Amino acid sequence: MKLIFIKKNFSVHGGAENYMKTLIAHLSDKADIHVVAKKWIESPGITFHRIDSLSLGSFLSTIAFNAGTCRKIKTLSADCVISFERTTCQDIYRAGEGCHREWLRLREMSEPFWKKYTFMINPLHIALLRLEKQLFSDTKIIIANSNMVKSQIMKHYNVPEERIRIIYNGVDLKRFSPENAEIHRAKMRQELSISEDTKLILFVGSGFERKGLKTLLRAISLLKQGNDIKLIVIGKGNIKKFQSIAKKYGIHDRVLFPGPQKEIEKFYAAADVFALPTIYDPFSNATLEAMASGLPVITTRNNGVSELIQDGEEGFAIENPLDYNMLAEKIKSALAGHEAMGHKARLRAEKFPIEKAADEFIKIIEGKQASPLS
Repeated sequence: MKLIFIKKNFSVHGGAENYMKTLIAHLSDKADIHVVAKKWIESPGITFHRIDSLSLGSFLSTIAFNAGTCRKIKTLSADCVISFERTTCQDIYRAGEGCHREWLRLREMSEPFWKKYTFMINPLHIALLRLEKQLFSDTKIIIANSNMVKSQIMKHYNVPEERIRIIYNGVDLKRFSPENAEIHRAKMRQELSISEDTKLILFVGSGFERKGLKTLLRAISLLKQGNDIKLIVIGKGNIKKFQSIAKKYGIHDRVLFPGPQKEIEKFYAAADVFALPTIYDPFSNATLEAMASGLPVITTRNNGVSELIQDGEEGFAIENPLDYNMLAEKIKSALAGHEAMGHKARLRAEKFPIEKAADEFIKIIEGKQASPLS
């Protein structure tokens, strides 16, 4: 069985890449694996095919990568093509980035009028919406990572329900474990100059605006003053901008910005509560990692992971991602019962090992390969 995976940038980091690598590892003994990409890090057992797309901006790069990928696919003659990108020549599409039309709708609710107008004329948004329309129309099997994403695809693109399968993202239960606290908590807090008496809130996500960091900073400002509660922000974003926002809210000395981190499991071990008031997240890997690490999680109903959270049990999912008062209240509640909630969060996460997600995906691939491809 010859399988082709499409991923624009195949690297050792990132949730989608980790998911793909697990899939490939499970398939390597029974399939000839090829990856079509623009950039990659060499991995044993994989044949890579480079797509030379333009680097003159995200708009042209997006169009060129799709066109180059589809040309390449025609020359490779595979049994099944699986895409992790918005492309138009695959048999199976994993909608890991959700529905762009829904993301724009949610952004319009929180942006000024002039910004909404720019969405309509932005070439990148126009290109992505056209790609979405075609790929959702033409792709035989669509894999959504939450019921939320499935319903959005059906609503915006009128895709029949039977063409969409749901596979929740999985998590590495060994890497992300409550046992890490015994190993790393004291040392990490010492390195961060955070006492054991201090309650530590953890935010993990790149793209601070979309992930709701401003709302979280406002919520933190409503909690007790002093050094008893601190926030640590992990990920890529405009750090200077959000440091200024923290200063405006009078909490700049209570917020740490160490940037992206490779050994993120150590930061989960050091924290007491995980908070991600995201405006839109198809399925936040970081939220599931936090649950697996034994942390209560606070997120929004716009995060696909919220489907796994019972309010007051594993954490909380708030309705309005901009409601900083509600967010502050839920943080207080989670801190008060963080040990019990964290235990329940771990038990919930144990139902979603990454191996299970890979096995479910493989069954779909094998089923597709067994039937004629069109």
